[in-house]
Amino acid sequence: MPITTNWTILRSYTRSCKSVLGLQKASSGQRLLAAAGTAIGSKRLWSSSSTTAVKARSGDEEAAAKTAAAAAVTLDTGAPTLFDKIVSREIPATVVYEDESVLAFRDINPQAPVHVVLIPKRRDGLTQLSKADARHKDVLGQLLLAAKRVADQEGLDNGFRVVINDGPNGCQSVYHLHLHLLGGRQMKWPPG
Repeated sequence: MPITTNWTILRSYTRSCKSVLGLQKASSGQRLLAAAGTAIGSKRLWSSSSTTAVKARSGDEEAAAKTAAAAAVTLDTGAPTLFDKIVSREIPATVVYEDESVLAFRDINPQAPVHVVLIPKRRDGLTQLSKADARHKDVLGQLLLAAKRVADQEGLDNGFRVVINDGPNGCQSVYHLHLHLLGGRQMKWPPG
C-alpha cells in the first residue's frame, strides 16, 4: 500500500479518534494516534538493513504503548478501535484472510517481508490476552489456526513467528487483541 494511502487513512482515523477521545486538537498527530490505540511511528518500509531505524523506533513504540494503555480505559467501554473500523470496512485494509470469526490484513508498518495482523471480528471484552477467560477459548484457537492458514497461504514453509503484545510493557498499542504473523526472513533471538 503506498504511503500516501496510509497517511490518508491515518488522517481519517485521526478525525474519528478526536471524536472518540473528545479531543479538539492534538499537539502531534503521532500522539493522537497512539492515544487512540494505534502507533504508526514511521513511514519506513521494511528493509533487512534497517536495524538502526528499528532501534530508533523502539522508544517511539514504548511511548505509544504507554499512551495507548492510558487511553484503553476509554476504548474498553466499547468505543470502536482502529481494528473495529477495519472490520466494519470504515478504514480500508489489505485483507489476506477472513472467516466468520477472524480477519487478517497486512500491517501498514511491516517489520518483516510478511507481516500480517490477525484480529477477532468481535472484540467481546478481549482487549488483550491478559483479559481472556474461558468464554474466549474458541476464538483464541481460531486465531492461531487462522495464523497457520495465512502462513501456508503466504508460503512461509521455512517458519514464521506469531507475536501477541500485551499491555504497556508488552508494547501493545491497539487495545483489541491481535496477533502479528511475521515471516519471510530469519528471525532473531531474543526477540525483544
